[in-house]
Amino acid sequence: MSQLTHLDEQGNANMVDVSEKKVTFREAVAYSEVEMRPDTIKLITEGGHKKGDVLAVARIAGIQAAKRTSDLIPLCHPLMLSKVGVELIPNLERNVVEITATCKLAGQTGVEMEALTAASVAGLTIYDMCKAVDKEMVISSVKVLAKKGGKSGDWTVEK
Repeated sequence: MSQLTHLDEQGNANMVDVSEKKVTFREAVAYSEVEMRPDTIKLITEGGHKKGDVLAVARIAGIQAAKRTSDLIPLCHPLMLSKVGVELIPNLERNVVEITATCKLAGQTGVEMEALTAASVAGLTIYDMCKAVDKEMVISSVKVLAKKGGKSGDWTVEK
């Protein structure tokens, strides 16, 4: 098992020093989903929600969240993201909105936390906008699906 890099020898919190690392292309893809009642997903997909376009607002919230990750997660480096994409796909068979967030940059550290934050906040935004009509929604399956670049290399997992 590898050592935790956010702790020093005395167990104190420590921001990892990446100043000696090479700048390389990095990309991460994260996923989450929001489960809801059939009438709620129908309201979203048919554009009948009185608060407006739920998916458009959630997309913007996810993008903004990725850009603010270092303000939200202790010890995360502020990153100069070159791309943030948030895709929201209503799955009417499962009554979920599937959220996929992709973050890219050329930098010295990975973008997994930014992708996870984008996918999470997009889900939270859907919940916030729809809670008046469906208080039992569930945000779940938050995970990294893929990572490219960096010392640990590339990898992917299944949804």
